Amino acid sequence: MTSPAPIHPASSAIEDAHSATRAITRLSVGVAVVLIALKAFALGASGSVSILASLADSALDLVASLGVFFAVRWAAAPPDEDHRHGHGKGEALAAMVQAGLVFASALFVGWEALQRIFDPRPVSSGYWGVLVILISIALTGWLVWMQGRAIRNSGSMAVKADRAHYTSDLASNVVVLIGVISGTFLSAPGLDAAAGLVVAVWLFWGALGMLKSAADHLVDKALPESDRIAMTTAVLADSRISGVHQLRTRMAGSVVMIQMHVDLDPNLTLEAAHTILVEAENRLLAGWPRADILIHPDPRGRAEIHGGVFAETAAEASPTNPTPTPKTRKGPWA
Repeated sequence: MTSPAPIHPASSAIEDAHSATRAITRLSVGVAVVLIALKAFALGASGSVSILASLADSALDLVASLGVFFAVRWAAAPPDEDHRHGHGKGEALAAMVQAGLVFASALFVGWEALQRIFDPRPVSSGYWGVLVILISIALTGWLVWMQGRAIRNSGSMAVKADRAHYTSDLASNVVVLIGVISGTFLSAPGLDAAAGLVVAVWLFWGALGMLKSAADHLVDKALPESDRIAMTTAVLADSRISGVHQLRTRMAGSVVMIQMHVDLDPNLTLEAAHTILVEAENRLLAGWPRADILIHPDPRGRAEIHGGVFAETAAEASPTNPTPTPKTRKGPWA
């Protein structure tokens, strides 16, 4: 009887990450449903614009959380014939949808708040509003804490966007609480409307951050320089590798894509070169367990310009410059 093939550590790490994202997205949807029910009750009892703002935000939270719920499952699908790099960027698409929903929420809440500033309406049954917002703060804080744990296990961009959204909710709920208290106990409904306006500005600012993160992901922004230096250092820990060039990094969901060329002794056998590269891959996987790695060996001192559209220049690939610094440009039109 044949024994089952061993599971690669990278595959195991990715599966653990997907399990963590699936569990936290279920929790996120459940919390959003509970918050909507609570805030709808509080809005009916109080008529507070701050609670209306918070309810609108929670309704969009549910839509966004459902988007993340399905996105992380699609992103977890293994590579297929049409998606050889996997489906990880589905998480970035979900984050962009979230940003759009938050922008819409900010505009709606801001418009309603401005109307109430010029036409204040009294806040009634504020005790219910205060109680519901306190419960909302407790539930949201617990969810954000759980999402932080899931992010540490998965690195999921979609969950990060969801967490950023709920973190802003946590702060906005505090502002809402101030608005309801001021409208109920201080007889200042204008402050309630102003609190709703603060929530709208907060949502808009949070959406900008989500949009930037998702855009960086979709346009294949490289990992931070500190990570690239650490990768180069890990590969060059083997003295048989004399140089690293054409290092390229990007994210596909929670998977780090790493590509590079390395300089090896041209007299090595294919088997020896292969062994060296596998050892280098394992050193990289120790630091980035959710990575997909492709290392191309170049014969030291004999490499020619190759690689297609983004091939390096002869100077960049020369033995006198084994780890060249990529050319810096101010932008695509520079």
